[in-house]
Amino acid sequence: MSTTKPIKHFLQFSDFTLAEFEYVIERAAIIKRKFKSYEIYHPLIDRTLVMVFEKNSTRTRLSFEAGMHQLGGAAIYLNTRDSQLGRGEPVEDAGQVMSRMCDIIMVRTFGQEIIERFAANSRVPVINGLTNEHHPCQVLADIFTFVEHRGAIAGKTVAWIGDANNMLYSWLQAAEVFGFHLNVSTPKGYDIDHSLVSTERFTFFDNPSDACEGAHLVTTDVWTSMGFEKENAERLQAFDGFMVDASKMARAAADALFMHCLPAHRGEEVSADVIDGPQSVVWDEAENRLHVQKALIEYLLLGRIEPAGHAPD
Repeated sequence: MSTTKPIKHFLQFSDFTLAEFEYVIERAAIIKRKFKSYEIYHPLIDRTLVMVFEKNSTRTRLSFEAGMHQLGGAAIYLNTRDSQLGRGEPVEDAGQVMSRMCDIIMVRTFGQEIIERFAANSRVPVINGLTNEHHPCQVLADIFTFVEHRGAIAGKTVAWIGDANNMLYSWLQAAEVFGFHLNVSTPKGYDIDHSLVSTERFTFFDNPSDACEGAHLVTTDVWTSMGFEKENAERLQAFDGFMVDASKMARAAADALFMHCLPAHRGEEVSADVIDGPQSVVWDEAENRLHVQKALIEYLLLGRIEPAGHAPD
């Protein structure tokens, strides 16, 4: 669908400015209130979201598909079995064709370069639903959750305990945009790839307990992400001592929150008493994927929604 405006994509966290994120978070809070009060809100009637999955998902599919329906639009699910991508169609061709038949596209795939190539050939906005290098929608939901519970995240300290994965790289970009500091602790051999980092707003700790000292938010992820299942036994050994447990949370700030993007393995990356305890906000965090992605889709398709009496951009 042709447009005179430049197409705005959300392929990694650094694609948006602080002002844009603040607007999306504000809209997410409004959209969430509408959802909770059963207020019908259908700004995207006759708009279609195509969701392309080359990696399996529960939360990503459900939040995007339900969210688009709740905004009055339609969502179409495609995986590699249902599309020519699974038969070797060039990514560039897929981007050209799909974007002529819908209004917005979400892609969950492997290498970041795949989604970059897809977006470069798309006529409509493209959202990163997860790549090997970045998971911006999840970190946006996490920040929205922190803001809901504790207010502004600027100037705070976030502790990341685990390997250098797509979540960490999105957190590092978020630290630069929002102005908070990241304490990072990764096992040896699972370190940060500095070619993917463009911020100095982090400190590395060999000891994961030290990384939690004074943190306002402690967050982690599974030790074995999708695609690395063959390394599971090796990773369990390498990550020994990295479980976020009560002793680590005790070193964080008294009102620190715990987050996990899920699914979680109790007794591995997090103890049951932490993820099921009073500092955990993982269920709010999971739900908030729905609300922030609705706000994100609304912004990418309609621009800024002005106060009553004014038209969108």
